[in-house]
Formats: sequence, C-alpha cells, structure tokens
Amino acid sequence: MKKQHDFTQGNILKQLIVFSGPIMLTNLLQTSYQFVDSLWVGNLLGANALGAVAVSSTIIFTVLSFVIGLNNAALTILSQQKGKNNEAGMKNYLNAFVVVLAVLSIMLGVFGFVFAEWLLQLLGTPETMMVAAKSYLRINFLGMLFLFGYNFISTVLRALGDSKTPMRFVMIAVALNIVLDPLFIAGFDLGVEGAAYATVISQGVAFLYGLIYVLHRKLAPFSLPTIPTRQEVGLILNLGIPSGLQMGVISAGAAAIMSVVTGFGGGVVAGFSAAQRLDSLLMLPAHALGTAVTSMAGQNIGVRNWPRVKQIATYGVLYNFAVMLSVGILIVFFAEYGMKLFIREEAAVAFGTRYLQIVALCYPFLGINFILNGIVRASGAMYQVLALNIISFWILRYPLTALLSNLFGDIGIALGMGSSFVISSLFAFLYYRFGNWRKKEIFAKGK
Repeated sequence: MKKQHDFTQGNILKQLIVFSGPIMLTNLLQTSYQFVDSLWVGNLLGANALGAVAVSSTIIFTVLSFVIGLNNAALTILSQQKGKNNEAGMKNYLNAFVVVLAVLSIMLGVFGFVFAEWLLQLLGTPETMMVAAKSYLRINFLGMLFLFGYNFISTVLRALGDSKTPMRFVMIAVALNIVLDPLFIAGFDLGVEGAAYATVISQGVAFLYGLIYVLHRKLAPFSLPTIPTRQEVGLILNLGIPSGLQMGVISAGAAAIMSVVTGFGGGVVAGFSAAQRLDSLLMLPAHALGTAVTSMAGQNIGVRNWPRVKQIATYGVLYNFAVMLSVGILIVFFAEYGMKLFIREEAAVAFGTRYLQIVALCYPFLGINFILNGIVRASGAMYQVLALNIISFWILRYPLTALLSNLFGDIGIALGMGSSFVISSLFAFLYYRFGNWRKKEIFAKGK
C-alpha cells in the first residue's frame, strides 16, 4: 500500500506534480495505441486508410462514452470513500461497479458490432473509406470488455492515490502493440484490420495481467462479484448516467465537428485526422491534471475539507496554464514536423499545420475546463458538469466551427475550435466560483 496516498494532508503542489506525472505518462502510453496505428496505417496504406481509422475511432469513443462516464463516477465515489477511510463502503462499491460495468460494456460491444455500418453512414463516412472503416470499427468493438476492464482497474487505483501501478499495465499493452502492428498490417497483409487486431490483443493481455497483479498484491479490495444492492446501483447510475452523458456530449460533439470537416474533402479530412492525433498527445497534461485533481479533491470532499479543495483548484489551474502554454508555444514552431510523422500529402500537411498553430495557443484555456470541471465532478455534481459540457460543445464549439468554416473556409475550423476553448473556460470558472456544487452530498449519513 506504499504507493497509495492520502491527499487530505501534505504539500498540495508536490502531490499534484508527483501524482499527475504517472497519469500523464500512462495516458501518453495509452494514446500511443492509435498513434502507432496511425503511423503504420498512414505510411504503409496511405491517407484514405488513415481517414478510415480516424472516423472509426470517433465512433468507438462516442458509443463507448457511457462506460467511460461510469469510470468517472467510480473515481468520484471511490475517492470520497478513500477520504472517509470507509473500507466496507469501498469494497461494496467496487463490487457494484464491476457488475454494472461488465454488463454495460458487453451490451455496448454487441450494439457497436451489429450497427457498425449504420453508425459510419450516420457520420457521413466517404464511400472510399467505408469498407476499411467498418472492419476496423467492428474488431475494436469485440475488444471493448478488455479496454474498459483495465481502464477501470486503473481508475480504482487512482482513487486510492496510486497513479504508478496503472503504468505497468499500459506498458505491457503498448509493447505488444508496437510488435504486433507491423506484423499484422504488413507481415500478415491484413491492412487496416491488422491494426485493429493488434490493438485488441494487446489490450486483452493488459487487462488479464492487471487483474491478476492487483488481486495477487491485494492493491484494492476486489472480491468475487455478487449482486449489488439497489442503493449501490442507484448511486452508480445517478452519477454514472449524467457522467456518461457528459462523455456522450463530448464525443458526439467531436463527431459533429468531423461532419463539418468531411464537407471539405479528403485532403482536409486526412489533415484534420493527423492533426487530431497530435492534438490528443498535446492535451495529455491537461487531461492528466483533470484526473489528478478529481481524485485529490474527492478525498478532501469526503471529509468536507473545503479550504484544501480550493487550494487544489488554484494550484491545478496555475500549473495547467504554465504547462499548456509551453506546449502551445512549441507546437507553433514545430507543427509541420509533427504532421509529417503521419502523412506526406502536401495539402493535408498544410491544412493540419495551420490548424494546430491556431488552436495551440488556446490550449491553456481548454485546460482550465479540465481542472475546474474535475473539481466540480469530484463532489458528485455530474448534472452540472453535463450542462457545462453541453454549453462548451453544442452552444459554442460546434456552432462556432460550422459558422466560421462557412465564412472563412477550412481555416474557420481552427478559428471556431480555438475561440470556443477560451469562451467555455469562462463558463467553467463562473460555475466553479458561484455554483452550488459544494452542497452536493452523494452518501447518506454514516455511509
């Protein structure tokens, strides 16, 4: 248990840096699944195949978003239980989450596999990409239980204050993926399907290893699954449904923006897809800090230590701004080199470079959203965060992207995205400062 931390005391900035660092590295490793896939697919199979992978990946995240949201609910519930030192409550809610997540992940996996082509058509996938995109999508849905199994184990450990152990699981998956990707894509001549098989097999091994490792080391109080109580399932769904909808709003918003991008043709789609691969890497520090402050604030909210919660928010925002501004400045100068890692078509590289240079300096503001929404989420105020995400994506980001791309052409995509980052951070701050999220209590007295 040495690796687990009590965030209700100690130096906040040091804890934030030490705890968020492994999360950042873990997210970097996890992102490298699709990063490695994109490198091999883009270089071996071309822009059309890369676009197919990108469109499919958008749908995967959209359909699986409810399960991701349940993981966010788990972080809130379990971190508060950790702060309260409630071992029995921790064990009971772990069991309930295992049962609920298993059922839902299987249901969503079957749904995605059966309706893959319909989902791709709904997104407006070009016919030239349809066959490859459908194959990639269906194979990934077959492995959904593996993906979210080890993601859930990682979430549990982070709620307990351990951000280092999850890196071990992801390192195994990434190492396997690096070896299997070229073997399946080129060696076995499976093309885009090979990239999907490599990813699913790697994630399956990581899940099984992670499960065995945590049980053997007794890092979390897992037990044989039993039917959870109505109260436990009720709380999970009460937090998980709006949390899942938050992720749904985000991923559906990303899909809507992709529908704007596809209207500009294959070159812009390929350039935007490659830029999004880089963007997913560049936003890792902000994502990691958002997860870290949720766990840290959750433990303190469990014991109602509001002054410390405020300090966590302040340090989180300042640290985020310093890190993300540095990242933004670097990408302004090196965007073109990053684009050429994925793709060589001149028009696609030119669009992606311009896009990144515009949005890069707005990254610190998007990071503010992650930090402040993470603090609010730690209290269990999921519906409020849902409302903030609806504002961010459907009142600001998608309309601004559609409007400005209509007025200024493809460069308006970047202008709409960047301006929405800045404006939405203001809404996040206003709710954090003046909202009633601090009054939220998710457990009955003594629970």
